[in-house]
Amino acid sequence: MTILLTSEIQGQTQQSYDYMIEMLREPLKQADGFVMHTAHPIEGGWRIVEVWKSKDQLDRFFAKYVAPNIPPGVQPKIEVKSLHSLVTPEMG
Repeated sequence: MTILLTSEIQGQTQQSYDYMIEMLREPLKQADGFVMHTAHPIEGGWRIVEVWKSKDQLDRFFAKYVAPNIPPGVQPKIEVKSLHSLVTPEMG
C-alpha cells in the first residue's frame, strides 16, 4: 500500500538539509519503492514529505541511509499514513 511520510525536524537548518539531501539524492532515486521527496522550511526547522510504494521499502531505506546519519540529539517527528490514492504520470 502506498504511504506518505511526513517528518518535521526542529532545529534543522537549510544548510544541514542541503547536506543530507545531497548525500541521499542518488540512493533515494535508486531506492526500491521510492516515488517522490520534497521539503520546505517550517518555523524552527524543516518538513520532509515523501511518498513510497510501501512502508517496508521506506523502513529499509531509512534504516540503511537515514538513521545512521541523523546527528546526535536530533529526533525527527515522523508520521506515516496509508494513502487512499496517488496519481502520477507513471502510475495513473
